[in-house]
Amino acid sequence: MRLIARIIVWFIAISVGLTLLYRFVPPPVTITMIVDSNGITKDWEPLSRIDRNMVAAAIAAEDGKFCGHNGFDTDAIEKAMERNAEGGRLRGGSTISQQTAKNVFLWQGDGWSRYLRKGLEVWFTFLIENLWGKRRIMEVYLNVAETGIGTYGVEAGAHRYWGKSAANLTPLEAARMAAALPSPKTRSVKNPTGFTRRYGNTIAARIATVKRDGYDACIYE
Repeated sequence: MRLIARIIVWFIAISVGLTLLYRFVPPPVTITMIVDSNGITKDWEPLSRIDRNMVAAAIAAEDGKFCGHNGFDTDAIEKAMERNAEGGRLRGGSTISQQTAKNVFLWQGDGWSRYLRKGLEVWFTFLIENLWGKRRIMEVYLNVAETGIGTYGVEAGAHRYWGKSAANLTPLEAARMAAALPSPKTRSVKNPTGFTRRYGNTIAARIATVKRDGYDACIYE
């Protein structure tokens, strides 16, 4: 019991300390990057140098309630549980906050470790929501998310696909990058077809709504 108590205390101390550090310092590398056999191409950019179209596209595609929840979208989680109970491919209800926590501190993949990861994901999501705030969460998310094979962050993705900085993305360019985020290794950004193309067009149309109705207000207030 003493050993378990010490492990818990050390885990809390290290996780809180690391989260506080990353509030000010860019995470240098993630587990996903380390195990990527395709290498790592990344270029950290502050949110002030990432086009608002990209922020709006991420919200429109991944988490429409980003500014309104505390890290967890209970409605999305309940709907995902209902769909999963019906069988077929598992679907998640993760928010951008949860995805950021997973990308920065944890690992990808399924299997038995998925359940351990989900438990830790709740803890780290709670930490970043309370120690970082929404603007920092979005900034880190857009810098560590996998945007292509061996490519991480929207700056590296913008150079790869459009030959320019993420500071100057059009709504359609940002939308196509956001449409590929759930599966960047298999979804084409530059020449999308089928579902990815339609989804990208839908996201592009939603970008104006995100800005107009203030769904990104917590980031730019």
